[in-house]
This record gives sequence, C-alpha cells and structure tokens, in this order.
Amino acid sequence: MDAEMDELTGEEQPMMPKPSSSSSFSSLLRYNSPLAQVLLIGLVCFCGPGMFNALSGMGGGGQVDPTAANKANTALYTTLAVFGVLGGGIYNVIGPRATLFAGCSSYVLYAGSFLYYNRYQNQFFVIVAGALLGAGAGLLWAGQGAMLTSYPPPDRKGTYISLFWSIFNMGGVIGGLIPFILNYNRGEAAASVSDGTYLGFMVFMSIGTVLTLAILHPSKVVRDDGSSCTNIKYSSVSIEIVEILKLFLNWKMLLMVPAAWASNFFYTYQFNNVNGVLFNLRTRGLNNVFYWGAQMFGSVMIGYLMDFSFKSRRMRGLAGIGVVALLGTGIWVGGLVNQLGYSRNQMPTRLDFKDSGSAFAGPFILYFSYGLLDAMFQSMIYWVIGALADDSETLSRYTGFYKGVQSAGGAVAWQVDVHKVPFLNQLIANWVMTTVSYPLLVVLVLLAVKDYHKVEGEANSKGADFSPAIPAFKDDTAGGRRKCI
Repeated sequence: MDAEMDELTGEEQPMMPKPSSSSSFSSLLRYNSPLAQVLLIGLVCFCGPGMFNALSGMGGGGQVDPTAANKANTALYTTLAVFGVLGGGIYNVIGPRATLFAGCSSYVLYAGSFLYYNRYQNQFFVIVAGALLGAGAGLLWAGQGAMLTSYPPPDRKGTYISLFWSIFNMGGVIGGLIPFILNYNRGEAAASVSDGTYLGFMVFMSIGTVLTLAILHPSKVVRDDGSSCTNIKYSSVSIEIVEILKLFLNWKMLLMVPAAWASNFFYTYQFNNVNGVLFNLRTRGLNNVFYWGAQMFGSVMIGYLMDFSFKSRRMRGLAGIGVVALLGTGIWVGGLVNQLGYSRNQMPTRLDFKDSGSAFAGPFILYFSYGLLDAMFQSMIYWVIGALADDSETLSRYTGFYKGVQSAGGAVAWQVDVHKVPFLNQLIANWVMTTVSYPLLVVLVLLAVKDYHKVEGEANSKGADFSPAIPAFKDDTAGGRRKCI
C-alpha cells in the first residue's frame, strides 16, 4: 500500500491509478463501497425524482389544463429554492439516511395529490403537496449531491455521475411507459391520465422511500484501498448557518449561478409547450420514454469525455464545456425552427406517433435532443462542482446552493408559463441563459480546477504533506484500515 501511495504522490505519476475491472466488480459487490452506495442512491432517485420527471414530462401533470400543475410547480420550486440551499447544512447535521427518507417520502404525497385532483378537481391539495415536495426534494438532492461528488475517486467522477444519471433517468423511462401503456387505447377524447397511472407512480415512489433506509453514513463508506472516502466532521446548526451564508459571497458559487438558474428553467417550455402542445396523450407518454432514455445516453457520453479525453483534469473540464456548448447551440437552433411553426394564437393539430406519418419525426427528434442536452448540461455542472472540493461537508453545501438557485429559476419559469408568455419568447430566454453560462463555467474551471500534479507542487512548496486532490492517509490500528486526514 505504501509503495502505491508513493507512486500516487510522485511527480512521475500525477494521475490517480485506473482501477481494474476486477476491483470495480468487487466494489459493486461490497455494500460499503462508494460504487455500491452511488448505485443505491441512483435507485432511490429512479423511484422518486425519476417518476416525478415522468409525471411532469406529461405536460400539466397529465391533466388537460396545466394550471393546477403550474401552480403546484411554482410552490414546489419556491420551497425547493430555500431548502435546496439549507439542505446541505441539514444533511451535515442529521446525516444521509434521515435526510433522504424525509425527502423521498414527499414524492409519494405529491403523486397522491394528483390522484385526488383527478377525482375532485381541487387545486389546493396539489399546491400544498407541491410546496411540501419542494422542501423534501431540497433535502434529497442535497444528500444525493454530497454523495455523488465526494464518494468517487478524483479521476472517476464523470463515470460515477454518468452511472447515477443513467439509473436515475431509467425512472423517467419506466415512468413514461406507465401512462403510455395505461392510456394507449383511451382514444383522442382522453385528455387527462387515468387513476391507475398516478397509483403506479405512487408505488414506485414508496419503494424509493424504503430504499433510503439502506444508505450508509459516509464514515462507513470505504474505498478499495481501505481509505474512508470522505473526512467526516460532525457539524452543528450554528456552524452550518454561517457556512451557508458564506456561499452567497463565494466567487466560485457566483460564477455557477447562471448555469444553475438555466438548468431547470427549460423544463417548463419543453414539457408544457413542446411535448404538451404538439402531441396527443399517448404519444406524450412515448416521448417521455425517449426523452429520459436520451438522458442516459447523454450522461454516458459526457461522463466518458470528462474522465478520459485528456490527462489534464482542467483540459477535460474545458473540453466538456465546449462540446456541450456546441451541441446545445445546434439543438436550440433546431428548436427555433420548430417553434416558428406554431404559437399560443395558432395552436397546431396534435401529433400521434402512429397516425401523423412523417410530420411526427421532426418534433420527436427535437424532443429527444432536448433530453440529451439536459443530461449533458447537468452532468457537466456536477463534474465541475465535484472538482472544486473533495470533502462531503463542503460539497453538500455546494450542491445544495446549486439546487437552490436551480429551483429559484424553475419557480420563475413555471410562473412565466402561467402568465401565458409567448412560446417563442420562452425559447429565446432559455437559449440565452444557457449560452451565457458557458464562458462563466470556463472561467471557473481555469481559476478553480487544478490538475493533480499542480496541486501537489503547491502543497509541497508550502511544506504540506497532503494534496486536496489526492487523499493522504494515517494508520488507524483500532479501525483496522487507513483513513483520510
């Protein structure tokens, strides 16, 4: 082990060693490995947020009138903006299991509120459930973000992010199949989904809530070399309040704000005003299968690029941002061409995947591409956040701040649609916001993301014996393993 660590910290070997396929397989089998825990949180999000995404992707929560869903989503993203920022601190105080359990259980209530609305057409319960889900989702995503960015080895963060994103979005794929199958033969007159659709979502969300009880505390998660994957310091409410307030003056987080704001803003336009307007009920369900399936493909693409494209971590970050920027520009150009064909004042005839012939192909490919871009954009952001620090405490606050800003943007976006802003204006706003974020992320990578050998050199010049990018170790004879310090 000591020889291996010497190799890691020597100038000849600046990069972390590549794990073999056998070690990866053993990590998968070992319950307390980072890989197993990331896969587990992926399953939790498969059942909770994944199914929520499928429900939202129906447009209007599966209802003919999107007003109730828009109001619920406004309440959701408003409380999520608050609890997203606070979630990292709460996670540091009460730990992952309680945080994730409280968060995932709120998804069940939200799906149940639409079942109630389907029968009684009462918006109040849906709006309250949306607000409660915002609080719960803030907790869930803060915990998920801390695990996803701090558990992986430094040179495998893109791979772990893509694995999580693929499992998580499989929830959207399965969730899209539920309304597609249950509403396949309901005919053109059907506008809202059946009760069974909402019940199906609730079953999956309940399973995800139970799975959170299997999540381990970070101090019990051990890498293949015997080291704890993160340094745990038990926090307090007062400490977390101070540290969270500091985030609003942290230049790294300020550079992240435009990307965070844009990263959920486009959902309203894509779900309500592309999928919800252009396609009939059963086709919307089918489109969701491919939208979330595209996310699985996109996350794998960007994850591979940001882990393996260059030896330099900084160059990998810049390459990832460049690829997403170029692809995103092309997709938004396609969206503009599509949007010029209809408006709020000239609504199109709804397309069906079987009956509309070639007219279906173009809008379908565009919607698929939107899903691809979403995964690549958000996976890229998570990679950048994960490259800013190594400890779970800091990263839980960073990801919480990201989700908070993201959700504030989402809350505004749903209200934009409630106030009937023209479709074209919404598209242009989304395009501009994502485009502005790219150069700021480039600046962040250039200034804050360091290569392993450069970090070592700075640490050694200051007389330090450890690197923030490569964990140092001390012997723990009582624990029988080596721990990060």
